[in-house]
Amino acid sequence: MTKVTQPGQNGRYGRPPVAHLPPGPRSPSAVQTLAWWTRSIPYFERCRARYGKRFTLRLLSTPPSVHLSDPDEIKEVFTAPADVLHPGEGARILEPVVGANSVILLDEGAHLSQRKLMLPAFHGERMAALTGLLEEVTEREVASWPLDEPVALHPRLQALTLEVILRAVFGLEPGPRLESLRDAFAMILGFGNHPASMFPPLQRGERWNEYERSRAAIDALLFELIDERRADPAAEERDDVLAMLLAARHEDGSPMSDQELRDELMTLLVAGHETTASELAWAFERLARAPRSLAALLDEVDADSGDDYITATIHETLRRRPVIPNAAPRLTKEPVTIGGFDYPEGVVLLANAYLVHHDPEIYPDPYAFRPERFLGEKPGTYTWIPFGGGRRRCLGASFALLEMKVVLRAVLSRAEPLAANDPTEGSRRRSITLSPRRSSLTVLRPRVRGRVPVPA
Repeated sequence: MTKVTQPGQNGRYGRPPVAHLPPGPRSPSAVQTLAWWTRSIPYFERCRARYGKRFTLRLLSTPPSVHLSDPDEIKEVFTAPADVLHPGEGARILEPVVGANSVILLDEGAHLSQRKLMLPAFHGERMAALTGLLEEVTEREVASWPLDEPVALHPRLQALTLEVILRAVFGLEPGPRLESLRDAFAMILGFGNHPASMFPPLQRGERWNEYERSRAAIDALLFELIDERRADPAAEERDDVLAMLLAARHEDGSPMSDQELRDELMTLLVAGHETTASELAWAFERLARAPRSLAALLDEVDADSGDDYITATIHETLRRRPVIPNAAPRLTKEPVTIGGFDYPEGVVLLANAYLVHHDPEIYPDPYAFRPERFLGEKPGTYTWIPFGGGRRRCLGASFALLEMKVVLRAVLSRAEPLAANDPTEGSRRRSITLSPRRSSLTVLRPRVRGRVPVPA
């Protein structure tokens, strides 16, 4: 049996010998980290072309990470016992933002218990109750967007999705507290543009000090909000997600602590704000360059004839441009065999969503944007994984899909998106997400009702 060094024996993490992991780049960790941060997608594709559907990257300050893009192996990872693979430890790098009690960072029994507390807040009837608020906030924001001139949609979508989170999840009404939280969150979320958001050795200096001051200001506002809502006898009658979390009880009958509530609110903010904004930015970036798809979608919106095509469009956007390309990293807690390969303890196994979604054996012509792939066809459990999978599938997936539908309908009822720059936009990294490099620069042309002319 291969001896595996333990954390602390060789830096922060034990480093299994290179020979005992799948092949991968041999360049220094700093070089691999730079490539991963600046050009993630080309780097992943080069690695797959050279090493196949299973390769190892070694980034700074993290355990070795093995990227998997074979659906059978991904199924094994998603269904592995909770005590063998730890997704929470695999995502520990997010702790400075979301907090140690975040459902993302918990494992085994603690994760299951917290997940049970949060699930009711995202049931269908709860989402339906929030639809009117989503539409109100979205229509007001979209009405302020300029027409007939190039506009960077990504920052506007970030502002919109942040407003939605503050209203629908935190339950805030327009006013000074919402504005204070919005301003503080903007700094926290902007910090995601810097590599320090992901790598502890860089978390120092004035930039980091400013981040910590903003985080402390947010915490003070959140704890004040939680105290007020606990004291409000009518709190449980509200429809927002915070009301559901305040009413939730652990198995012993105890409520969630203030710190638990704070950490889960921050988790919902981080997971629900930037990911949805970036995914919507990609949707408009793709539709502006896919006139046939845009025409079909506008026909459905105008006819108010259901949501089959808008749902297929969202599914295809999530396939073509998954904003989190590596689904739910899992740290091996003991030796485990996946796909016939024996992994030692101390390795992170990643389902690489981008590579799975662009495998021509699964999706013919994978780089084409074709919503028709998903008309009458449900996404595959292990071949369509923008929300991860298994017991760690994203809790807020239904909320994200609902929000995307509301925003697409609101914008397309008013305007047609036209590309304002090159044929396609590359990606840039913001912490764990990938967004359009040029911020989805788009011209919104006022709608002329009827079919969009389609090139012959």
